[in-house]
Amino acid sequence: MADPAMSVTPYWELTFDADGDPAGRRRDQLLAGVTERKVRDLVVFVHGWNNDRSSATRLYDRFLAPLPRLAPAARIGYVGVLWPAMRFSDEPIPDFPRAMAAEAPRRPVLDKDTRHALLESFPGRAILVEQIARLLEQQPPEEAELEEFGRLVRLLVEVVAPGPQALFAADTVAEGVPQSEPEMFTGSSAAACEEFARALAELEASGARQGFGLPHPWEGAHELLRQATYYAMKRRAGTVGERGLGRVVGQLAKAAPGVRVHLVGHSFGARLVSFALRGLPEGVRTVKSVTLLQGAFSHYAFAARLPHDARAGGVLQGQQNRVDGPLVCCHSRHDSALGTLYPLASRMAGDSRSVAGLGIGRALGAKWGAMGYGGVQAVPGTRAYTLAEALRAKLPASGCVNVDAAAVVRRGGPPAGAHSDILHEELARLVLTAGRIR
Repeated sequence: MADPAMSVTPYWELTFDADGDPAGRRRDQLLAGVTERKVRDLVVFVHGWNNDRSSATRLYDRFLAPLPRLAPAARIGYVGVLWPAMRFSDEPIPDFPRAMAAEAPRRPVLDKDTRHALLESFPGRAILVEQIARLLEQQPPEEAELEEFGRLVRLLVEVVAPGPQALFAADTVAEGVPQSEPEMFTGSSAAACEEFARALAELEASGARQGFGLPHPWEGAHELLRQATYYAMKRRAGTVGERGLGRVVGQLAKAAPGVRVHLVGHSFGARLVSFALRGLPEGVRTVKSVTLLQGAFSHYAFAARLPHDARAGGVLQGQQNRVDGPLVCCHSRHDSALGTLYPLASRMAGDSRSVAGLGIGRALGAKWGAMGYGGVQAVPGTRAYTLAEALRAKLPASGCVNVDAAAVVRRGGPPAGAHSDILHEELARLVLTAGRIR
């Protein structure tokens, strides 16, 4: 049944746990409902880092609201996917009430909302969360305490040994083997904290971050925790996408073979829908479009070969061919979460050189840039448009398409910049354009 609080109907929720197992009742309601409601086009939206159902559903409500008006003759159904991700409370979503987007604390401490989010995202680790919070509050000057902080963070996010879970966290593979464990978990935690602090200070100097102060290792420690948490969410997004959503889309193809599925993902949700393509059963051609909004994963993810290493390719190489339509990647230079902090974290994963001291505008040149900052890279035949051009054009019927959305994805404060500035009718129109929904 549709949720009466939503702006669109029919609307269903799909809920997955951290292992990609769906809530069976809601899945069954979806599989039966699309046939009963004579749905032709099913738009499936997946949130990014977020730990709260109400804010996730509000995001879906706001983003999807224009679609019935923009395509009044279309028989559209809507799905909001809920999965256990996490958002730090100092990462506001533009236009959301402050109750859902708290102001950043003046010092790099763990506020009540972020502590709660960590406990929800990593159940059973309350003692670790309290130890991490205490160190961030006290900020002891000894380097040994920074190393202890790093050890606690590693325990919190449970860095995994090589195996299937490592694949879900990987950006690239060489002969089927995922990249190694991130260097920020294996090297010096104090050095990692200092480097994050320098990058954050550079954001302040550029005018993108206000009131952050001079570089201090404990400011970088807060960012180390954030990036380690993102690493865990990155792994979880891959798991839920391949083992969860991909399988449900396959079940939907069997239950309602005429339904055209359109996957939309924001941030790590973009990674999740991309991994869902890996989880599709052989021969399923139900997915007619994929729209990635500020995707928080490597811009080489779909590449068959890396420009700097012919032995390696993206972890999702060739998966765009599972789409019976275009894979559209929206990107914006105003996304400082992906433009500066993502490449730095990637370097600390042993993937790139530091961006500290290079200037934010040059961060795109880092070896491991993010999909949502500069678009899909190293995939032959990829087309490029501005958002205005894409909305006027007839998009390619297949393959990767980069859309520069900086004209609308431009607002947001530190540290994420415009990363969550996606509530724009132009982006909703792009989903319709990509899916040829009329």
